[in-house]
Amino acid sequence: MRVLLPILLLATGLVASGAWMEYRDFLAAPLVPEQASPVLLDVEPGTTLRGLSRKLTGLGLVPHPYLFMTIAYLRDQATDIKAGEYELPPGIKPPELLALVTSGKVVQRAFTIVEGWTYRQLLAATARDKRIHNLLGDNPSAQEIMTRLGHPRKHPEGRFLPETYYFSKGASELDILRRAYETMAQVLQEEWARRDAELPLKSPYQALILASIVEKETGLATERPTIAGVFIRRLKLGMKLQTDPTVIYGLGARFDGDLTRAHLREDTPYNTYVHQGLPPTPIALPGRAAIHGVLHPQAGKALFFVARGDGSHQFSDTLAEHNQAVRRYQSGRR
Repeated sequence: MRVLLPILLLATGLVASGAWMEYRDFLAAPLVPEQASPVLLDVEPGTTLRGLSRKLTGLGLVPHPYLFMTIAYLRDQATDIKAGEYELPPGIKPPELLALVTSGKVVQRAFTIVEGWTYRQLLAATARDKRIHNLLGDNPSAQEIMTRLGHPRKHPEGRFLPETYYFSKGASELDILRRAYETMAQVLQEEWARRDAELPLKSPYQALILASIVEKETGLATERPTIAGVFIRRLKLGMKLQTDPTVIYGLGARFDGDLTRAHLREDTPYNTYVHQGLPPTPIALPGRAAIHGVLHPQAGKALFFVARGDGSHQFSDTLAEHNQAVRRYQSGRR
């Protein structure tokens, strides 16, 4: 009876006022002209059918609020309005608009986490994006970030999977971080379960650390398993990893783009020229391909590699071969 009464009152009013023909014409008329650009409609939380109908009239999309209200009552959807931001395409008609705002199919925005970013670069990117609410404030500590995500004892570096994430209006950086964290945890567990046998890695987290190093060493997808193979063999032999990206990470804001011999000797927890084994945390956000490469490294004998200067690397089995390659490709560069 509560639903039928508004319908009867609306219908009676329309008939009594001679507006029934106007209502039928309204059902078939496009609200957004065919040649116009799409219109964004923001439905605030708590918006009622009456409030939405008045807003549509105020925007010039509906000639009278009761016209749109009548459709909703007749279709028993008066209380089904869902908050969110909706895109109204050219040619959309009133029944289609009602279906849209009761569907919850809101506008989706995209945010991409880039492979090789640090978590600080990720936070800087979300802070620059005006579509994303900033709840963490400026320069939050690592512990504050992970506490807000419900993992206070974990370090944030490497924990967020590089990928494109879609979000709706009102999302915060914590929403994106939470999804990226959960996706990384799932991917890491899946890849770890299918890892090669006899790897010198004791846990998925160690795989994540090594994958972050591989991610920073090369941008070529084809080289990731090969570089991973070099590092895996070094770990098995007890050799130091001696990888520049870990040194740079350990220098933090002090690194000005010029890596010196003094830097290679500086004792930070991340300096793999000084310390054996893996650094204490990842040094970047590795993608799935880098994780896969670490857990399925390329077989071979190479223990060294050097950048050729074109994005690729020269791999060598012996130190003598490596020194020769360094002279060829790196002479005068560092």
